[in-house]
Amino acid sequence: MDGFARMTGIGFIKRLLGNTDGEQGSVPHVQATLGARMLVVDDSPTICAVLGKMLGHEGYAVSRANDGDSAIQLARDEQPALIFLDIVLPGMNGFAVLRALRHDPLTRHIPIMMISGNQQATEQFYVQRFGADDFMKKPFGRDEVCKRIGQLVQSGRLAARKPSEPVSLPLSELSEEALAAIPDIAMPYADEPHAIVPSPRPRPGLQMAHGVY
Repeated sequence: MDGFARMTGIGFIKRLLGNTDGEQGSVPHVQATLGARMLVVDDSPTICAVLGKMLGHEGYAVSRANDGDSAIQLARDEQPALIFLDIVLPGMNGFAVLRALRHDPLTRHIPIMMISGNQQATEQFYVQRFGADDFMKKPFGRDEVCKRIGQLVQSGRLAARKPSEPVSLPLSELSEEALAAIPDIAMPYADEPHAIVPSPRPRPGLQMAHGVY
């Protein structure tokens, strides 16, 4: 958890508040290791496809889960380099998944990027923070995804791509025709909208470690 601890502080808060526009030019296009596995957790097939397309074009391998239980099992089995975790999920919501992953010795080290297009969930994340490495609000595009990954590389949470490796390389199980049909922007409520599932509140007197209880 030492790497996660380094993500706390002023830089993390500035990203939560969306105060990154002025820093965008200073963040080079650095990416994680070519072929690194990314786990996308979202119950929207469209969001999974869009984010999977973005990551595939950057040379990453992509796994997908549409609910919390599947996400936890995949994280344990595949040990992804990074998890993109939607807050609003059916059944076990993203906050509960995050807590489970942070408390499991097999997954507690994995960087986690929370994502949401739900305003209530976004505000809840800002207040409670939990134990995520970063937060990305829908809608987002490929440049934003690359920027966020680059920040995790620079902070030491992800291994950097070697200079000899290509910066971008399509890596997808889909045909070019199928990829072309997938949108380039991940929009909130790309499929059927649903309501946020409330997150359990911390019990009185229970201490929080790195924002995870």
